[in-house]
Amino acid sequence: MPKFKTHSRAKKTFKVGGNGQIKRFKAFKSHLLTKKATKRKRSLRGSTLVNEANLNLVKRMLCMR
Repeated sequence: MPKFKTHSRAKKTFKVGGNGQIKRFKAFKSHLLTKKATKRKRSLRGSTLVNEANLNLVKRMLCMR
């Protein structure tokens, strides 16, 4: 049986923590920032965990079956 290949963008986007949880960075913080409120931009900083609804898809892209 052939080996599975990891999705190239997924390995650059997601990080796996020590306890197996998958971290991601928030979207909508790359451009057109002048019309967004400071509070909104501040809340888009940092990372968060991948939602349960998308967890299986992300694990499949990272070949973590």
